[in-house]
Amino acid sequence: MSTGARGIGVDEGIRSLLLLMPRVVGRAKKMRVPEELQSFSLAPRHLSLLANLVFDGPMTVNELAARLEVAPTTVSLMVGDLSRQGVLERRSDAADRRRTIVAIAAAHENSVNAWLGGSARAWRKVLEPLNAEQRQMFVETLRAYEQQLAVEHD
Repeated sequence: MSTGARGIGVDEGIRSLLLLMPRVVGRAKKMRVPEELQSFSLAPRHLSLLANLVFDGPMTVNELAARLEVAPTTVSLMVGDLSRQGVLERRSDAADRRRTIVAIAAAHENSVNAWLGGSARAWRKVLEPLNAEQRQMFVETLRAYEQQLAVEHD
């Protein structure tokens, strides 16, 4: 239901979001992991890591940690786990052999792309009509909400 240009009050916005968020989470949980990836015990934290590799390509553990806003040791543990399972591969950076580059294993690239593709298409469809400032406000609002939940519940 669209509210049009008239806008909504804070209480109406809260009420709408409290009804909407469980449905959004429920639909996200129904994003079926492709059969060929089901044996890997992928968790939501893996989804974020894989999404970064899908959209931005191979990168270092430190780059992934910065994007995921977690410690490099946390990413290193996730990468190690997914590498042992064959979902990710690590290789030396051709330009600097001291650096390790993390990538989705070629054998699973199509499955991971298909898994994340539906969500990406949905986000694209709803974000494209917005201007850059509106998209930024939307993303910042979701980030602020997540941070406030952490304050309230941690």
